[in-house]
Amino acid sequence: MVIVLFGKPGAGKGTQAPRLAAALGVPILATGEALRAAIREGTPMGLAAKAAMDRGELVADDVILGIVKDTLESAPFAQGAILDGVVRTVPQAEGLQRVLADIDRKLGAVLVFDIADEEIIGRVGGRLVCDTCSHPYSGKQPGDACEQPACAGTLMRRKDDEPEAVRTRLQQYEQKTAPVLEWYRTHGARIATIDAVGTVDEVTNRAKHALGL
Repeated sequence: MVIVLFGKPGAGKGTQAPRLAAALGVPILATGEALRAAIREGTPMGLAAKAAMDRGELVADDVILGIVKDTLESAPFAQGAILDGVVRTVPQAEGLQRVLADIDRKLGAVLVFDIADEEIIGRVGGRLVCDTCSHPYSGKQPGDACEQPACAGTLMRRKDDEPEAVRTRLQQYEQKTAPVLEWYRTHGARIATIDAVGTVDEVTNRAKHALGL
């Protein structure tokens, strides 16, 4: 089963992905990790991606989708995948549809994590990371010590988690990513909207229920 996780930045997709992957017994395919793995392994698509990055360019959609295709065809993904961050524009949705057709796979569902902008701004504004190991924290204060073993870092808020930066990302989402949902609707995809406000367990249970688990 191939499941696309969809929603605004900060909606909780990254938190829910490993929980849903465990419930379904399939791995997560996140664009960034798949890209880094392809570069490490020196695959043709990985080499193309590295060449673009070395030139200071964005990696083209056809290269990203080629990496997604290679990953989905690998043995660990034979039973399906949770796609996190793979589809962010309509051309990427169209490309993913072609990839799935080429490898004889079907899109099981698009899970939409629904949450208001102000809720996201408040949520992300409380998110901190260690300046050394990047471990995420919430409910802490900037300057607190990292609690990870053998790490002497301190907690900080990333610049792109400041309220104005989050608002900018939400505007970009509305302009570039939100239209993907309408594209899926017009192409007959199974879409399930999940209330993303609540405890992590509550949101997980709603998503599992939507998938019939």
